[in-house]
Amino acid sequence: MKRITVAVAAIIAVFIALLTAQAANAAGVSATFTKVSDWGSGFEGKVTVTNGTTSSLSTWSVALDFPSGYTVTSAWDATNTSSGQTHTFTPPSWAGPLAPGATVSFGFNGSPGNFAGLAACRLNGGSCSGGGGGGTVPGAPTGLAGTSTASSVSLSWSAPSGATSYNVYRNGSKVGSPTGTSYTDSGLSANTSYSYQVSASNSAGEGAKSGSISVKTGTGGGGNTGTKQAAPYLFMGWGDPPAPATVMNATGIKWFTMAFVLSSGGCNPAWDGSRPLQGSTDANAIAAIRAAGGDVVPSFGGWQGNKLGPNCSTPAALAGAYQQVISAYGLKAIDIDIENTDEFENEAVQDRILNALKIVKQNNPGIQTIVTFGTSTTGPTYYGNRLIDQSKALGANIDIFTLMPFDFGSSNIYNDTVGAEQGLNSKLMSTFGWSSAEAYAHQGISGMNGLSDQQEMTTTATWQSITNWAKSNGLGRLSFWGVNRDRGCAGGGVVSNCSGIAQGDWDFTRITAGF
Repeated sequence: MKRITVAVAAIIAVFIALLTAQAANAAGVSATFTKVSDWGSGFEGKVTVTNGTTSSLSTWSVALDFPSGYTVTSAWDATNTSSGQTHTFTPPSWAGPLAPGATVSFGFNGSPGNFAGLAACRLNGGSCSGGGGGGTVPGAPTGLAGTSTASSVSLSWSAPSGATSYNVYRNGSKVGSPTGTSYTDSGLSANTSYSYQVSASNSAGEGAKSGSISVKTGTGGGGNTGTKQAAPYLFMGWGDPPAPATVMNATGIKWFTMAFVLSSGGCNPAWDGSRPLQGSTDANAIAAIRAAGGDVVPSFGGWQGNKLGPNCSTPAALAGAYQQVISAYGLKAIDIDIENTDEFENEAVQDRILNALKIVKQNNPGIQTIVTFGTSTTGPTYYGNRLIDQSKALGANIDIFTLMPFDFGSSNIYNDTVGAEQGLNSKLMSTFGWSSAEAYAHQGISGMNGLSDQQEMTTTATWQSITNWAKSNGLGRLSFWGVNRDRGCAGGGVVSNCSGIAQGDWDFTRITAGF
């Protein structure tokens, strides 16, 4: 009997040992990612590999899938190789086996900043969450459907089991990596059919693509406005502002670009940095414009004043400031007038603005986003080209790139306007792969009526020629600075409430309305 008891005890001991070993091995090998810091234009990441088994691990491989537009710029304590958006890290040559229960870490710097998280993580080909292998990728999303405006397609689908993120493909090329079951693809050409598929991903990898659908954009040329956008600037805090309804009745203009939303301190939007969004002259003007059958495009920024771009510390915060204005007025479009060294020539702020506009597009399907910036006589300058390049790299989906072709010290503003827009056309074609006509549909002109700061003269005849050129080439936007100055005052001076040349009241606005 005693021998039987001893034998049973031995069997139980072996069984417990087996269970303990199985439990230890079930923990497997895992990898965890941590964002250590983020400074707006870049970030630092750290990955810790843990050997939760009872055996030494001779080697390991961690594959990280980054969202579109992100990359690794440097790495330490691991060897990094890349293929597309996937960076694979392996132990450095001097590293030995990873002992049971031990951990090892490696780090890297990535670009750009404001990093929201990895698209996927794989350890030794399997799940990073444990086991060191295996894992099941999600199935294909179902129920893919889409609606469109003239310049965007809004997609939605049903989530398969196990999905943590998605990849959206347009005409076979990946255009977005959302975490939710919807995505808005913007900056598209009007009256054009696009094919879409969506796949789901998790830590084990990317699953199969959904069936494809074809969605055709609308025929309008100005995004959500349904037509090409003629919208001169109106500033209610400067230059003896006229009653909007008076100008509308006299000229036929329907849209105004309302200047300017600035910071009232920190990341808080206000008209001219001082007037509230509600109960102000600006809010009253917007109500009057809409009562007369028109609408508005608030403009953020400008040359002077305290801008939101430098004051909002992150893209999410800046998008939140934009959203306050969008929600206050139920907007269809916004204009970011990005000027001066504090925004236009500050690369970190440029990227912050573009990332914020990307968030705005995701949260407001169908809204039109416009960026307005200075230029040379032959097209965008270094910072203008960078803005365009980064808008693609970051997936900002800008609808209209508007140039301000003045203050050249020029004697022929028509030629210089056309030359600048032709240069922009070439840049957009090469950056986005658009045809010339597609690129022109994403372009705008924002001129200066009468005398400019550099004493250039744009007469009503010159503005008519510029308007005709813009119409014939299918540009998406025409504006000028501004309606407050659209009154005659011959005498050669540049003042706030007239153009500095002989003209009739609202002549430039009347011409612009014909666009």
